[in-house]
Amino acid sequence: MKNRNSNLASQVSRREFLNIFAAGTVAAVGTVSLSPLGGIASAQDSGTLRLAWLTPATLDPRSASGDSEIAIFNAVYDYLIETDAASNLVPRLASSWELSDDGLVYSLQLRDDATWHDGSPVSVDDVLWTIEWHQEAESTLASLISAGSFEAAGDNQITITLSEPNPDFLYNLTDNKFVVLKSGAEDIGVAFNGSGPFVLEEIIPGDRAIMSANENYWRGAPSIDRLEFIFFDDQQAGIAAVQGGTADGIMRLDNSSFLGFSGDANFHTADIPTSGHHLTRLRADRAPGNDPLVQKAFKLATDRDAIWERVQLGFGAVGKDSPIGPAFGQYFLADAEAPPRDPEAAAALLAEAGYPDGLDMILYAPNSGNFPDLTQALASQWEEAGIRIEIQLEAENTYWNELWDQVDLGTTGWGPRPVPQLYLDLAYHSEGPWNESHYSNARLDELIELARTSLDQDERTATYKEIQQIFLDEGPIVVPYFFAQFMVLASNISGVELQPFAGRTNLHQAVVG
Repeated sequence: MKNRNSNLASQVSRREFLNIFAAGTVAAVGTVSLSPLGGIASAQDSGTLRLAWLTPATLDPRSASGDSEIAIFNAVYDYLIETDAASNLVPRLASSWELSDDGLVYSLQLRDDATWHDGSPVSVDDVLWTIEWHQEAESTLASLISAGSFEAAGDNQITITLSEPNPDFLYNLTDNKFVVLKSGAEDIGVAFNGSGPFVLEEIIPGDRAIMSANENYWRGAPSIDRLEFIFFDDQQAGIAAVQGGTADGIMRLDNSSFLGFSGDANFHTADIPTSGHHLTRLRADRAPGNDPLVQKAFKLATDRDAIWERVQLGFGAVGKDSPIGPAFGQYFLADAEAPPRDPEAAAALLAEAGYPDGLDMILYAPNSGNFPDLTQALASQWEEAGIRIEIQLEAENTYWNELWDQVDLGTTGWGPRPVPQLYLDLAYHSEGPWNESHYSNARLDELIELARTSLDQDERTATYKEIQQIFLDEGPIVVPYFFAQFMVLASNISGVELQPFAGRTNLHQAVVG
């Protein structure tokens, strides 16, 4: 995932990254032992938690983004800082922090009791090496932290000096990719020497990842002895595994399937509202998506309320074509509405743009979650405006690695973020590393930059609301809804608190039995 003008594509793009699940790598040799300690910890069946996930696309932190990938990182590695379900900053390897009065210097204190799985202590050098590793590859994390200069300030302290104020900078440090790696680590994405609550013992490609409890974890040893992530290329197969008892839980499932588990005494269910959203977007740097008339036609051809009701079944919230939703409170533009659906007006705009007979397009999407239902709902609505859609569903690995930001019309599921600035910097600034629509708007860029640096809360609020109005009025993006995050666990599982981004749900306090 990248901006076309970045070198990232040739180095750490999801499309081009060699990953351990690709044909000809680990699959050629079968099961691979990964633990720096060697051997799989013994565990009683009652001490094993088995969760169903979609097959990871890559396990290199510079390019990983899916829930299953992040779930492995969150179990095996540690983050400096994380957020809770209410988007509050929570210490992890960084035990505390302070900000200078001018808003330019952060001082982070590292824990002194965290160790790597090989027994060596986690140090400031490890954090600085991880940052340099991302910067050398020009990863998306590097772009998020590029405004800061990181330096050691003692054995367990890091000083971060910013070139300009950034009130959300610590949230950038919570990015899913920012797992701390040991200085000088090699074969990253294949070998795993972490500092997290579980030790990755082995990966059976296309089958599962097997982890054992880290008895020396700084938060205390996990309550379970063994953790297994069972991989499925098809989400329905994962759901069936939970129903059949070969998996104990799942955190990626469509709304209808989630409702099917509700009320069943054999399972616990949980759902929370999030800032996560699904969108559809035209590619705005070539025809037909580069024509503002075509962009407007797609907006007018879409009934967001109807799609929300059909696909989300009352969960989440209706979208307004912006990544800033009601989860962001005061920043949300609550008193504006998307234009009502008007297929006749949409068809007239297409004719004015040079398409009097309408458009024939392929809509690409992953074959998982709510995407199949979403694409059918969109295609049905758009047909009345003369937009004839062929739906092309692909396996997640294929879609994200090969198609995602290359197609003329596609879909994306954006996982929850704790602050809106993360979405804007990554995907909507014209130089954003994940500018998937290839959209460029000078005023939007200006507003994104202002929101990033302003310390005036009223100014930030007004800026975010103007950004949302731009998304409502123009551009290639349609956001029909914000989704809820779901979790289904067998009734004998407890101690798991669901997080908005499912892969960041902590499992070290999970109890089986």
